[in-house]
Amino acid sequence: MHKKNIASVTLLATAALLTACGQNKGASSSKQVMKTAVTGEISTLDSSKYGDTISSETLQNSMEGLYRFDKKGQARLAGAVKVTKSKDQKVYTFTLRKNAKWSNGDPVTAQDYVIAWRRTVDPKNDSLDSDSYQVIKNGTDIVAGKKKVSSLGIKALGKYKLQVTLENPIQYLPDLLTGAQFYPQDTKIVKKYGSSYGTSSSKLVYNGPFTVSQWTGSNLKWTLKKNKTYWNAKSVSLSAVKVQVIKTTSTGLNLYKGGQLDYAPVDSDYVKQYEKNADYHTKTTPTNGYMVFNLKRKTTGNVHVRRAISLGVNKQELVKTVLHSGKAAQGFVASDFIYDENGKDYRTSAGKLMTYNLKQAQKEWALAKKQLGKSKITIELLTSDMDASKRVGEYLQSNLMENLPGLTVKLRSIPLKSRLADTSKHNFDMVYGTWQPSFQDPIDYLTIGGLFNLESDYKNSTFWKEINQAKSTYATQPAKRQASLIAAEKQLIQKDAFAAPLYQAGVSYLLKSKVTGFRLSPYGTVAYYWDVKIK
Repeated sequence: MHKKNIASVTLLATAALLTACGQNKGASSSKQVMKTAVTGEISTLDSSKYGDTISSETLQNSMEGLYRFDKKGQARLAGAVKVTKSKDQKVYTFTLRKNAKWSNGDPVTAQDYVIAWRRTVDPKNDSLDSDSYQVIKNGTDIVAGKKKVSSLGIKALGKYKLQVTLENPIQYLPDLLTGAQFYPQDTKIVKKYGSSYGTSSSKLVYNGPFTVSQWTGSNLKWTLKKNKTYWNAKSVSLSAVKVQVIKTTSTGLNLYKGGQLDYAPVDSDYVKQYEKNADYHTKTTPTNGYMVFNLKRKTTGNVHVRRAISLGVNKQELVKTVLHSGKAAQGFVASDFIYDENGKDYRTSAGKLMTYNLKQAQKEWALAKKQLGKSKITIELLTSDMDASKRVGEYLQSNLMENLPGLTVKLRSIPLKSRLADTSKHNFDMVYGTWQPSFQDPIDYLTIGGLFNLESDYKNSTFWKEINQAKSTYATQPAKRQASLIAAEKQLIQKDAFAAPLYQAGVSYLLKSKVTGFRLSPYGTVAYYWDVKIK
């Protein structure tokens, strides 16, 4: 939870973490070199310890796990060529790709997955992504120090045969296993470098489309080079990607205008300036902007207060006048992201929940004031002190005070670390943040989703019954499972208004027409280079 919340609340700034592409003039070989910019440093290349977007992006371009996202954003087998499931759908057996090699020539084996996964759940490594292993047998107990690392549900059945055992059947395992926290690690290299593994580009080897070079562990420039040992190297057109840290969006845009970059991110401050440019592109992501209420306080503990606020924000105006990208939320689970076996969007099936409805909001507000015995009510809105967060907070403050007579919203903007701490300590009335999902399933939104204090504060038996049924009873019955998840979302968001969905965030960028095959991850925060070609 810790890593996901930190990453999520900064999403409006993460647009600036996306890569930028450039071109060298000259010979044909040098033409396929991209010059890119990111706004942060790599923290580590150890896939068991990373916790930031830049490290994740570097790993996703230089490593490969059992699955990889295809051009349509669907998880497809990559490091494995075949998978079979047990009758109860809890045991997966993967046949690994025999032609997959590490950049030092070592074969990629089942034991490489075993050692990597065990390192990630080992409490002594303090992995920021160990919570992803809750779905793997004994993962939760191992992270909590209650069981041995060796009891994790992963086993090498042979050099190229890997067995994975789950706690319960899940539909989203392929999507989950695309994540860098599930990548293999060359057993020989891990043993060689020990605690220094991944602390520089030379202290690990790579099995993905590119290798990493010239990263010392703290410098601000590095290079991705085409990996000649990658099993599908013939499909990779770029010979290199040169990366440097540039910490301000304006600097990146100036380099783009000067012809030194072929790609540059555009945050909300610059959208109006560039949105009519032929190179301008925008993409709606599955990341939520939302508010959570403190149920322990008298005012925000009142369901009519929460419903009034949830219904009383003009979400479309927020997107249009403040964000300039993305779209108004229709519910807490994102639209155009999760589809059933018939290809129907979950959001379409679940319907629109708590969209802007001023008339209904004012009815709920009148009920709230009557129950609380007050004609004037003051509520504090907590945000981080990042400019993007403060701008959203200021809009919410003015919009709600205009729409709900007698309401005063006080804005408190503090550093992100403090905002997270205050939220966990219940030191807030309502808090604004953003949250990026980890996998394409509604349960990720409804049980994690940046929903602070959900398990401790929200005791609705109907909600938890539906969630538990989705996790266990209906785990292998897609239609019934989705029905339970829809019922749970309606209870949480529509009936009890535990949280107020505001928008789905967007990312915007400039891209030269000579760059083809450039893609962002399904989550919108990581750039993929392996299909890129410069015309």
